[in-house]
Amino acid sequence: MKYMTAAEIRERFLKYYESKEHFRMPSSSLVPNDPQLLFTIAGMVQFKPIFWGKVKPVHKRVTTCQKCVRTNDIDEVGKTKRHHTFFEMLGNFSFGDYFKEEAIKWAWEFSTVELKMPEEKLWVSVYEEDEEAYKIWRDVIGIPEEKIVRLGKKDNYWGPAGPTGPCGPCSEIFFDTGENLGCPDPDHCSPACDCGRFLEFYNLVFTEFNYNEDGSYTPLSRKNIDTGLGLERLASIIQGVDSNFETDLFKPIIEKIQELTGMDYHRNKEEMTALRVISDHVRSAVFMISDGVIPSNEGRGYVLKRIIRRALTFGWINGMKNPFIFKLVEPVIEIMGIQYPELGEKSEIITQIILEEEKKFVRTMEQGLEMIDNLLKESKRENSEKATLSAADAFKLYDTYGFPVEVTREIAEEKGVIVDLDGYRELMNQQRKQARDARGDKEYTKVAKVYEQLNPDTITSIEFIGYDRLSEESQVLFLLKDDELVDELVEGQTGDIVVRITPFYDEKGGQVSDKGIIYNQMFRANVLEVFNPYNKVIVHRVRVEKGSVQKGDQVTLEVDNMTRLATARNHSATHLLHEALKRVLGLHVKQAGSLVSPNRLRFDFSHFKPLSTDEIENIEQMVNEQIMRAMSVNTDIMNLEDAKKSGVIALFDEKYSQTVRVVKMGDFSAELCGGTHVKNTGQIGPFKIKSETGISSGVRRIEGSTGWNTLEMMDEQQKILTETAAQLNSDPSALLESVKKALEQNKELQRKATELEEKLSRQNIRDILGSKIKEVDGIKYLSIIQEDSSQSVMRTVADNAIKKVNGGVICIFNKQAQSVSFIVKVSDDIAGKRLHAGKMAKSLASILGGGGGGRPDFAQAGGKKVENLDQAIEALPEIIKNASK
Repeated sequence: MKYMTAAEIRERFLKYYESKEHFRMPSSSLVPNDPQLLFTIAGMVQFKPIFWGKVKPVHKRVTTCQKCVRTNDIDEVGKTKRHHTFFEMLGNFSFGDYFKEEAIKWAWEFSTVELKMPEEKLWVSVYEEDEEAYKIWRDVIGIPEEKIVRLGKKDNYWGPAGPTGPCGPCSEIFFDTGENLGCPDPDHCSPACDCGRFLEFYNLVFTEFNYNEDGSYTPLSRKNIDTGLGLERLASIIQGVDSNFETDLFKPIIEKIQELTGMDYHRNKEEMTALRVISDHVRSAVFMISDGVIPSNEGRGYVLKRIIRRALTFGWINGMKNPFIFKLVEPVIEIMGIQYPELGEKSEIITQIILEEEKKFVRTMEQGLEMIDNLLKESKRENSEKATLSAADAFKLYDTYGFPVEVTREIAEEKGVIVDLDGYRELMNQQRKQARDARGDKEYTKVAKVYEQLNPDTITSIEFIGYDRLSEESQVLFLLKDDELVDELVEGQTGDIVVRITPFYDEKGGQVSDKGIIYNQMFRANVLEVFNPYNKVIVHRVRVEKGSVQKGDQVTLEVDNMTRLATARNHSATHLLHEALKRVLGLHVKQAGSLVSPNRLRFDFSHFKPLSTDEIENIEQMVNEQIMRAMSVNTDIMNLEDAKKSGVIALFDEKYSQTVRVVKMGDFSAELCGGTHVKNTGQIGPFKIKSETGISSGVRRIEGSTGWNTLEMMDEQQKILTETAAQLNSDPSALLESVKKALEQNKELQRKATELEEKLSRQNIRDILGSKIKEVDGIKYLSIIQEDSSQSVMRTVADNAIKKVNGGVICIFNKQAQSVSFIVKVSDDIAGKRLHAGKMAKSLASILGGGGGGRPDFAQAGGKKVENLDQAIEALPEIIKNASK
């Protein structure tokens, strides 16, 4: 075989199948348009609708090099020669065109002619019931029968790529790497043996069935070909190396890691594993971020976060205590950038996101590693034969320190400790339930079940006309009180009204429902909220203020115009805000949630760090510029696929029907949205960002206001400004300088007060040094009580006092109304040798109902049990004895 780079192999494959009239398609995103999958896990994922027969293919023959992510075997990555989280899958596909014979002939020709693999080194396998494939290999290709292995469903049946979908029997080509000394039966070794001698590199899937939810198989309308050839594995064969990690796809990355960390791939198994893990995981991270995934605590973001943190954990264990993964982005792009030019275009944002996640990890590790170490030691002391880290401790590490349980488990396994994962999962489920209860999630299950009993034709005839009108006459179809259908609602009662036609917008998509009234000559009710239980029927929850209403009555429904307009202002503003965020921060920004009400707007979005003051100002200014342009706000009804192709923003996790409503604001913004909006951006009025905060890892939140709410807020701020200026005898325009001057004056007064306090304290020390120094076991000690003192004064007093007490310790207590803090200072000549300040502080703090610790020569702590101060001082002799052992 001739040596080829991975890039040459990739290009040779694609060109070969182009010569067989295949259309070369670019790789699809790692984020698939498929609700069953988090990531693209195989080359055929983007073609599933074609395999299903739901979409007609534009090209009947296609070839691709698909980027893929799989994490089901993440624990094996690094331990073996070939497991990866990110990999490239070469593939050729036929949609109802050629089938088994052509697929087998071309796969063999590519392997033996294009790659010049020696035929004597190649074996094949077929599904045990696939006689057609067996005969093609034997009779058409000429493979000896003894080199054609029949395997069962576990090994030679592929799919589906998800719970359901296309699947079928497959046939594989294997490369014989040579006799394996570890094989239990070397005389009969074949691809059926799992000793590792035979390396599968080309999988031909004959897709002819669909696997259904009920476990049955349905023949597809067209027989298809789906092949997969892992580039990393093929490169290891062609380049003649022992593992995928020694190919040119990984070698430059590993060399850079060795340069940064001092690790050596060939030094020992532990460093080899670490280098493999880090090199694999950084490739995954680079590609995932390039396709818009941001580290977070759920979904794809959590997978990315876990991958980055797993790589960092292996770096940390091998001495890398500072960020370094971000420095590996460059070699990854140097290797992969020609095939995937988007990597180079996004290199800066990829580097920034990884660096920010590394900084968070370092902070987390510094806080939690000592705790992990102590917990693991305690687990071993309690049960040396079968040490187990409890579910409660594993959960605390996650909940308090942000340690994913997978990281905890890996560190524990290194020390021979088992983690109670089942108990941990139960605690996580309890926390999720508590979170749901705390949110007060609305449950309309009973209401939905009531309406399920009704005539479906009546339900589907209910119409919302609120986009065009705010008032409408209609007929009462149903009444509901206390989850039961009734014939009448009377004055003072709260219940539900369902009508045939309504202008009231029900709460959904982050927008609150309309408010208003429902009335006729004999009846009037205030609409409290409008909801649509399980998207079945629009329900108006009302309180009857006058008279009564009966099923069948004619009523007028009237939406409160001012409330609707205020809500519309905020909703339209979120669309402008979303686009402004993308333009200022980058295209990785995606909506992660929102709340739109008459009084405020809240917008959650994916981003990896807090926004700077300049960024906030730029975003706010951009939104206001679009408002001042007074652009028309138009809505169009479009086919979903056409809307997406036109570049309209859609929330990936949102479920849309095939017909969607597109809201466009001039040439600035276009989104799929079912909410209510202003007619012209000028109606939004002044927009103001009130706050920008982080709500979880990788998710930021902006709260803002528009229209009258912004003006009221600005009026209130102006009043505060004027009153503050008056208090400082300043003009509002010169307020900043006046505040700076006042702060400087205050700082100077504080400095003088501290000097005076320290002077008095030194005087106090001189008065008590002679009479109050005591001694235990040859160690002098002195306790001093101060009231409402500052930390700086306490430290100054301690530093001065210890000079007078050679071979001793000073304890200074600061007594306050609700707490006691203290400092322990041990002289240098006995610190860490005869006495440990940190141990003393821990013992004193336990008496005072608190905690703390420190170094051998200095420690500080405190507690809330002020009443135990005398007890703590009386215990000093015994504490000194124990701390000096």
